Amino acid sequence: MLANERQKQIKELVLSRKNLKISELSKKFKVSDMTIHRDIKAMVESGFIVKTFGGISLASQDTNVSNGNECVLCYKSINFRFSCRLILTKNRVETACCMHCGFIRNQMLGNEVLEILCYDFFTNTTISAMNANFVMDTTLDLGCCQPQFLLFNQSEHAQGFVRGFGGNVVTFTEAMEKVARQREKSKGCC
Repeated sequence: MLANERQKQIKELVLSRKNLKISELSKKFKVSDMTIHRDIKAMVESGFIVKTFGGISLASQDTNVSNGNECVLCYKSINFRFSCRLILTKNRVETACCMHCGFIRNQMLGNEVLEILCYDFFTNTTISAMNANFVMDTTLDLGCCQPQFLLFNQSEHAQGFVRGFGGNVVTFTEAMEKVARQREKSKGCC
């Protein structure tokens, strides 16, 4: 089958099903995952679809938020208090269930990410993740992805939390590096 025929069929499938796995497409068309990635490249660049962890989803046409109440990466239900929003190029927004998934998605999207917004753990106000204080390795378990991160706008609040519940305060860059190392070891998401 020619590439343009495959691409047309992929478009029809994603229009009808909304979400597809790359591995499912490669089996269906009897081609490699890499071939599918090449086939969908133009669709991603045009904003017709968005890449998800291991798959693709139809880009929302009537709203800028993708995947509604589930994480764009691991598909868990979103508790908005721990979630983060990735503000992307072309007026797109993706929501991850937690900063752990937000970091992985940020690494996947690279320069497409303009900003990452999250919520301060104490005040529940919106803050920029890139300027936040991250508490990790605390005794408090949020029941989400690991390693987990609690975000604080003020350093004093993060330090106070650590005094009461243990853990370490790290920067955005240090937290992102921790997730990248953990992901390298486990070869998975959560």
